[in-house]
Amino acid sequence: MTDNAPIVLVTGGSRGLGRNAALALARDGSDVIVTFLDNRTQADATVKEIEAAGRRAAALRLDTGDIDAFPAFVAETRTVLGGWQRERIDGLLNNAGMGVHAAFAETTPEQFDWLYRVHLKGVYFLTQALLPLIRDGGRIVNVSSGLARFSMEGYSAYAAMKGAVEVLTRYLAKELGARGIGVNVLAPGAIETDFGGGRVRDDAAINAWVAANTALGRAGVPDDIGAAAAALLSPRMGWVNGQRVEASGGMLL
Repeated sequence: MTDNAPIVLVTGGSRGLGRNAALALARDGSDVIVTFLDNRTQADATVKEIEAAGRRAAALRLDTGDIDAFPAFVAETRTVLGGWQRERIDGLLNNAGMGVHAAFAETTPEQFDWLYRVHLKGVYFLTQALLPLIRDGGRIVNVSSGLARFSMEGYSAYAAMKGAVEVLTRYLAKELGARGIGVNVLAPGAIETDFGGGRVRDDAAINAWVAANTALGRAGVPDDIGAAAAALLSPRMGWVNGQRVEASGGMLL
C-alpha cells in the first residue's frame, strides 16, 4: 500500500453495483470511501473486503437526497483524507439511487420528487460540494441507465432523471475541463441485482426476455458494471470525456 494510491469516493458503495465497483477499484489499486444510507453492518463488511484486497477504506453515512447534509459530509470526508495524509480525492462515482416502478398514469408527485432529490438534485449539488476535494486531473462518473435510451413501461420518472443526469454530465465535462477533470456517464442495462425489487434477477420470465433481447444473450451481472466503472475512473481513460458509455451487453439494439 502506498500513500499516493488513487482515492475514489463511491456513493451507495456498500451494496449492489456500488459495492461491486468499490471492490473493482480496490483490486485496481485504489483506496475507497464508500457511502451508505442505513445499513452500517453492510457498509463495514464492504470496508473489510476492500481492506482484504490490500487497500484503505472508510464508510460514511450519506443521504444523497438531503442536500442540507452535504457540508457535514464534506467535513467528514476531509477528516478521512487527513487520516490518510491526503487532501484530495482522485475520483467520484455518483452511484447511489433507487428505482420506482410505476406506470406514468399512476406515478405520484411524492415518487417523482423522491427520484428527483436522489438522482438529479443530489448528484448536482453533491458534486458541487465535493469539487474543492477533487484534484485537478481527476475523474467523475455519473451512473445513468439503459432506460434513458430504450423505453420500458413503468420507468418514465426514473428514466427522465437519468436523462437529465446525462445532459448534466456533458455540461460538467465542459465546465470542469479547465481543471483537467474528465466527466462521463456509465449507463447499465438490465442487471441481476435487487434493483426494482430484484425483477431481473428473480423473475425468470423477465430474465429470459432480457437475455433474448441482448446481443450477448444474457442479463448483466454486477461484475459487468463494477469493472466498467473502475475503467472509466482510471487515468488510462483520461481522453474519454463527456461521453455516455452503455454497459448493457447490446440490449435492444
